Amino acid sequence: MRVTEQSDNRLRKTLMRTLVGQMGRRAETIILPLELLRHLKPSEFNDSHEYHLWQKRQFKILEAGLLLHPSIALDKSNTFAMRLRDIIRTSETKPIDTGKNSDTMRTLCNSVVSLSWRTPNGTPTDVCHWADGFPLNVHLYVSLLHSIFDIRDETLVLDEVDELLELMKKTWSTLGITRPLHNLCFAWVLFQQYVSTAMIEPDLLCAAHAMLTEVANDAKKVDREAVYVKMLSSVLSSMHGWAEKRLLRYHDYFLRGTVGQIESLLPLALSAARILGEDVTIVDGLGGYEKKDTMVVDSSGDRVDHYIRSSLKNAFAKIIENGNAKEVKEEEASEALLQLAKETEDLALKEREGYSPILKKWHSTAAGVAAVTLHNCYGAVLKQYLGGVSTLTNETVGVLQRAGKLEKILVQMVVEDSADCEDGGKSIVREMVPYEVDYIILKLLKKWIDERLAKGKECLSRAKESETWNPKSKSEPYAQSAVELTKLAKEAVDDFFEIPIGITEDLVQDLAEGLERLFQDYTIFVSSCGSKQSYVPSLPPLTRCNRDSKFLKLWKKATPCGVGLEESFPNGTNEGNHPRPSTSRGTQRLYIRLNTLHYLLSHLHSLDKSLSLSHRIIPSTRNRFTNTRKSHSNSSSSYFEVAHSSIQAACQHVSEVAAYRLIFLDSNSVFYESLYVMDVANARIRPALRILKQNLTLMTAILTDKAQALAMREVMKASFEAYLMVLLAGGSSRIFCRSDHEMIEEDFDSLKRVFCTCGEGLIAEGVVDREAETVEGVIALMGQCTEQLMEDFSIVTCEKSGIGLVGTGQKLPMPPTTGRWHRSDPNTILRVLCHRNDRSANQFLKRTFQLAKRR
Repeated sequence: MRVTEQSDNRLRKTLMRTLVGQMGRRAETIILPLELLRHLKPSEFNDSHEYHLWQKRQFKILEAGLLLHPSIALDKSNTFAMRLRDIIRTSETKPIDTGKNSDTMRTLCNSVVSLSWRTPNGTPTDVCHWADGFPLNVHLYVSLLHSIFDIRDETLVLDEVDELLELMKKTWSTLGITRPLHNLCFAWVLFQQYVSTAMIEPDLLCAAHAMLTEVANDAKKVDREAVYVKMLSSVLSSMHGWAEKRLLRYHDYFLRGTVGQIESLLPLALSAARILGEDVTIVDGLGGYEKKDTMVVDSSGDRVDHYIRSSLKNAFAKIIENGNAKEVKEEEASEALLQLAKETEDLALKEREGYSPILKKWHSTAAGVAAVTLHNCYGAVLKQYLGGVSTLTNETVGVLQRAGKLEKILVQMVVEDSADCEDGGKSIVREMVPYEVDYIILKLLKKWIDERLAKGKECLSRAKESETWNPKSKSEPYAQSAVELTKLAKEAVDDFFEIPIGITEDLVQDLAEGLERLFQDYTIFVSSCGSKQSYVPSLPPLTRCNRDSKFLKLWKKATPCGVGLEESFPNGTNEGNHPRPSTSRGTQRLYIRLNTLHYLLSHLHSLDKSLSLSHRIIPSTRNRFTNTRKSHSNSSSSYFEVAHSSIQAACQHVSEVAAYRLIFLDSNSVFYESLYVMDVANARIRPALRILKQNLTLMTAILTDKAQALAMREVMKASFEAYLMVLLAGGSSRIFCRSDHEMIEEDFDSLKRVFCTCGEGLIAEGVVDREAETVEGVIALMGQCTEQLMEDFSIVTCEKSGIGLVGTGQKLPMPPTTGRWHRSDPNTILRVLCHRNDRSANQFLKRTFQLAKRR
């Protein structure tokens, strides 16, 4: 007890003097401080100062036991108490005379004895109350209990501990100690010694826990004193608070090598909590103590659950704090989340290997709870991160994939830890809010696709507002809006496959469908150039040919002998042998549209190859192709079938419009307006052919190779259509004789030859011949005699109208104009007759249809 040898000698001498002649006196009746003051003289100390300090200590003990903390409440007006206070106050400045003849000493003895032998009701007693008041008695007894530890190694208990405790038991009557108080004090001393010796001896904690078992039994007794209950609450709250502070942050307090201490500390914390929760509630009914002194706690499993969650949340928060994850810039957030995921995984593994095996003794799914806690912690940070993500990037995908990996590890921890649970761990798993990594990636990817398609739509909108269809250069004879659009599409596809996720077929299809709609909209824009019919002149009314018409007479007067139509229409001959092409700027812009469509086609094929042949594509888990037009399991199919068809149709349409514009508008003056006007011989086709060849040369110079064949074929069709209109719907300025047949046939052969020879095999001769069959059939009609034409017309008209043979008095019906000229079409034959400069034809038409004659 760290008592010096000199002090020990003084104490022994005093006890001997006190007991001399009083062999029957009980030890509990001795007021030790008073006896020391009576028997020890200043001469027994080294000097007066030492004696004075020692004397003041004795007075302090008397003051604490009799005045400050008496076991029996003291009346403020008590005379003995007042005298004792005066003496103690006087002793502060100088030593009190303790001689036998000292009045002060007599007063002191009288006051101390009187105060020590008081009883609550004034009845005599054999118990001396000078050191049994709380908390003095406890402090003195705790000091005694500390003597069981080896002074050389304070983590060790002396071998004579049992003997020492038996000796200490003799002080119980003096100090007012009971068995419950002893058990409580002993538990506290063991616990306090463990803490003060740097927690290096777990046996001390185990011993404290063992004493708490006794304390728990004592606490269940119904006859507990109020002081005991108060002390019980104070001691257990201190022990529990100290232990819980560490258990709530056990990752901070128990590092590698000290984890095993949890196994000793946890039982003590749970026992203290259990006693506080189950037994100290009696405090509520005791006067002087309030309900706040109590603490109701959960079961052991719930407490351990709370410790696990609290400590892991704290450890996770510390990781974030150390990594400054909360303050990182946006571009650094992804890297911070990746690092956080790694450290969270490390923390989970450390928990499973180091802490969970110990905690599992009190909580069957300790590792599972730890995994759920970390899952929810990281999930909260991930949710916050995703709140600031506006589009899918490789960094975002990396964070989500790492989160998915972490989630799998944590879920596996839960599954493994819950294998023996009744519900298989379902209750714990339900706490885990899934990260839904795949869904989020899919959602962001669809948003990414929508953003890329939106850029394409913006490009299309700009094109509609500003596209002029003027090429950038001869090497790029197509619209720049198409270049921009295909560039955006290619970048989208390339970037799409750069995204580090499993690209499924349905995702590829989503992108392809969006791009296809974009190309279709652009194709509609490119092909919005009117229709070919807008360039075809309206058909003049049918009239019968009249040799003596005023127009013919005036024409013959205006064209003296030897001057042909070739010279009368300068557009065809003013350039001599080098005529100027008549292709307008509008027609040339149509060629640029056609080039643009073919440019789209070529890049559409390239995009389709990129989508189809990518090694990144994996089979889709969703059966989304059941009702769609295409499943890409058929490798020969295309992602852009509809767009491809739309562009092909647009090419056909634009080629037709360009061809009809070239023939019926740009070449109108040398073709439809000039050819065979009034006289076949003097208005032959040669001037028109020269201009046509120049126009075709310009067309092939502007158009790309792939666009030329279709364009040439459509110009051929338009030329043949224009030629037929000259023959069948040329108006009152055209008059044909049967004898003109050979010249017309020769001219048409020349026209055919232009398309057979223009370009390097752009149109096969067989194709030209097939297209020419209708014109040649009409020319053949023009070579027939009038009587044959009238007979054929009557037969065909009757057959087409369904009236059979025409009887006497019946008239032939007027055949409808279909525009589909053919040698067997009655309207076609009728038009040949209308243009036939022949009396029989004139009379037939007048008699049958009352057609007006030309003016």
